[in-house]
Amino acid sequence: MPFLRFKGFDPHFLRQISAELVENFARLAEVSKEKVKVESIQVEVITNSPLSVEIYMFPRTQQKHDEIAAMIHSILQKHGLGQAHIFFVLLSPSLYYKEGLPVQQMPSVR
Repeated sequence: MPFLRFKGFDPHFLRQISAELVENFARLAEVSKEKVKVESIQVEVITNSPLSVEIYMFPRTQQKHDEIAAMIHSILQKHGLGQAHIFFVLLSPSLYYKEGLPVQQMPSVR
């Protein structure tokens, strides 16, 4: 946790950018690199659907969210994919469970 879910991207491309992505995301979100999960979501497109990056994480300041989105956009833009949509799905520590307990009850989970 957090999860960076790339929808519609080539998994080979994601493997190429994952080290840079994880390094920068961890720094900006102030989490260890080991906690950052990068996932490729393959979908069957029925109607026109853009490439997208879904970021599942606990809330940060608006400035942090803006910095994270700008960093991801910059990496994608370098590879000609600057049109991808980037959005956050903010999770609540009281509604995110690990080992049957809300993470808000666990020490140092972010």
